[in-house]
Amino acid sequence: MRAVESALAGYQVFVIVYLAVLNLLYAVFAYAGLRAVIVGSRQTSDVELRDLLEHDVYKPVSILVPAYNEEHSIVASVGSFVRLQYPRFEVIVVSDGSTDRTMDRLIDAFALVEEPRVWARRLPTKPVGRVMRSLRYPGLVVAEKENGGKSDALNAAINLARYPLIAPVDSDSVLDAQAILRASRLFVKDDAVVAVGGTVRALNGAEFRGGRPVDLRMPNTWVERMQIVEYARAFFLGRAGWSRLGALLIISGAFGLFRREAVLTVGGFWTETVGEDMELVMRLHAENARAGRPHRIVFSPDPICWTEVPADVGTLRRQRNRWHRGLLTNLWRHRRMMLNPRHGRIGMLAMPYFVLFEALGPLIEVFGFLMFTLALVIGTLNPHTLWLFLILAVLHGVLLSQVAIGVEAMLLQRYGRLTDRLILFGAAFAEFLGLHQLLTMERFLATLQAGRKRGHWGEMRRAGIPSG
Repeated sequence: MRAVESALAGYQVFVIVYLAVLNLLYAVFAYAGLRAVIVGSRQTSDVELRDLLEHDVYKPVSILVPAYNEEHSIVASVGSFVRLQYPRFEVIVVSDGSTDRTMDRLIDAFALVEEPRVWARRLPTKPVGRVMRSLRYPGLVVAEKENGGKSDALNAAINLARYPLIAPVDSDSVLDAQAILRASRLFVKDDAVVAVGGTVRALNGAEFRGGRPVDLRMPNTWVERMQIVEYARAFFLGRAGWSRLGALLIISGAFGLFRREAVLTVGGFWTETVGEDMELVMRLHAENARAGRPHRIVFSPDPICWTEVPADVGTLRRQRNRWHRGLLTNLWRHRRMMLNPRHGRIGMLAMPYFVLFEALGPLIEVFGFLMFTLALVIGTLNPHTLWLFLILAVLHGVLLSQVAIGVEAMLLQRYGRLTDRLILFGAAFAEFLGLHQLLTMERFLATLQAGRKRGHWGEMRRAGIPSG
């Protein structure tokens, strides 16, 4: 019995120290991220964007849209892409063996006709069938290929792309009219920039006009509302903080901008992971560091991509399970970067953080709750230790969520109605009173399932994007 009590006491101390360190790091990222968002919101002006266009120094962009069974949202998404405010761009949609009416809806909506086309197949992919061009929008190209997964579809789109910058965008997303313009300016200002990530925000509850969100309102379910909190915290504090520290490891697959030649040099998207976005960023860091090439991968808060988030718990759990399996696969593949001084802050700061606090975090947190519960049952739990654990595990997360929501609602003024803002602040509390623990358990299960092979695409139940 004494051995059990000693083990419980030791693990309690370990968990409290672990959470204390994690919360300290969160505070650092929050400070760096909040400062980056404030500075960025002041520096980017319409005058700067006009100068970019008037001086003809912008870089042409190929927007890559991989799609699989997206008949409910594909027309609205592609419609938003072809109407972007950018002087020279193309949109390349690749249907990855869709079995629904995705192709039919694209053909009808954009007057597609087959086009004989020859292109360099620099990246290996599943066979590409017909290639079509729009009679209404000359810059819109749609290709149909055998099913090979999202990464394979992206590689096919890269082969078809003609321009020096590529922007992979999810087919269930809508880009802000100036998103490409705001992201591409960073490539003009700094030749060392190889990739730029933007902000991904939930479109659930938004009112649409002309295929674009014009008025933000709180969605109907608390699951959707709490994801708005999650996204605000992840982008305004997490991604912005890591970017400020020069150690960004993730650019969301929903929207990012890359130098095409840099992506081709490292071999395109890896097809053996469900987290192809993070893996490509890690490979860009690794290969450029090995070659001694100066490079920067940055996050900018003002290019905005709107995406539909899961509206039910089951779909959300499957999504987060997939994300965590991708994280584990990518960290294992690039394990040689861990604590490697050659990779600078990526190897010495970002990699240890993601291994210890993102990959292993669910295991430590779940076992921590189990240990504290067992100690409570057998009567060895110190009440002061319990309160310290709860404060570190819950209250600090709530505080950071409130900061992120403050940025979202007050600084950036995304939600104009007082009732929506109050609901949003309430969601920041509610998230840590059930949803956080549920998703931690799902990530725990994903760790046990990390070696299992599943489908190429993460299928999600969608309501679809309004096109009106």
